[in-house]
Amino acid sequence: MKSEEDLSRVMEAYGDMVRRICFVHLKNRHDTEDVCQNVYMKYLLHAGSFENAEHEKAWFARVTINACTDWLRSLSRRKWVPLEVIAEEKDSLDNSSAEILDVVLTLPEKYKNVIYLHYFEEYTAVEIATILGKKENTVYTWLSRAKDILRVKLGGEWA
Repeated sequence: MKSEEDLSRVMEAYGDMVRRICFVHLKNRHDTEDVCQNVYMKYLLHAGSFENAEHEKAWFARVTINACTDWLRSLSRRKWVPLEVIAEEKDSLDNSSAEILDVVLTLPEKYKNVIYLHYFEEYTAVEIATILGKKENTVYTWLSRAKDILRVKLGGEWA
């Protein structure tokens, strides 16, 4: 395992490159930070040595690209953003979208999850049932009930 000094040295030398590669691939600051940490963990656990500085730099670039690809492929990260993150960034939404999001966030957990996954992440009811480990008909029922609640709270038609 590498020393703390080694880690500090490579973070200083390649930190900007690793961060830029991650951001270009992930287009998200939070995911970029997570993948950067994974890259440095891989470096700390890397048992091999490098021939020269160029070899080390190339290793970081390749490992970073692979880590980003793995991150994007992972099923749990594919199309998922925590509702809390969206709520924090709702200032960038137009007024009607922000109002809808506020009302969605007040729904009971089970309804909030199915509405979010269906309308915001565009999953089908069958996919949502698989994700939540529920029966397909349960998801349809929850979607229907959630839409009824939203219709009442928003005062009119909703999806």
